[in-house]
Amino acid sequence: MNAHLIAHPDGKTRCSWPGVDPLYVAYHDTDWGVPEFDDRALFEKLILDGFQAGLSWITILRKRENFRAAFDGFRPEVIVHYGPEKIEALMGDGGIIRNRSKIVSTVRSARSYLDIMEKGSFSQFLWKHLDGRPQQNSPRERGDVPTETETARRMSKELKQAGFNFVGPTIVYAFMQAVGMVNDHYVDCFRHEEVRVLGARL
Repeated sequence: MNAHLIAHPDGKTRCSWPGVDPLYVAYHDTDWGVPEFDDRALFEKLILDGFQAGLSWITILRKRENFRAAFDGFRPEVIVHYGPEKIEALMGDGGIIRNRSKIVSTVRSARSYLDIMEKGSFSQFLWKHLDGRPQQNSPRERGDVPTETETARRMSKELKQAGFNFVGPTIVYAFMQAVGMVNDHYVDCFRHEEVRVLGARL
């Protein structure tokens, strides 16, 4: 079998990157690659991908519920009012990644998000780069999956111009994969076809 695939005891062949960790496998099966259009959910995922920088996604995934509690459900209208005391409290919260620059950036990003929402929607701001429809890829080998693309570079540039940080092209492409803007499940993974069908319905 392709080294980038794993045959699991349930009879399903999956991308190899989640390994056999139950939490990671569940994320692969139900979350990664599913087209997401909810404004707040997209904000949350973008922020978490920024926190992931320099770390593995499973580290963030294991702390995701702690992040949600610490950041008030990732509600930008609440986060934008965080002051020094709240930031210090977050720096003392062992349930999240205690990186001051990323925490402060999240507060700035909340303001940027709200500014975008005053003009339209965050979802449309992002999805317009793909004309509102997921890009269907057909990767068979690791080399078929890029770390960034021209679309990711354009989205990264616009996010930076809007005031977001930790949104370089590589982070943005990982975000695009996660929220279903691109279908990068390997073609022989059982989720590839399921995610393709989800995108075709849009």
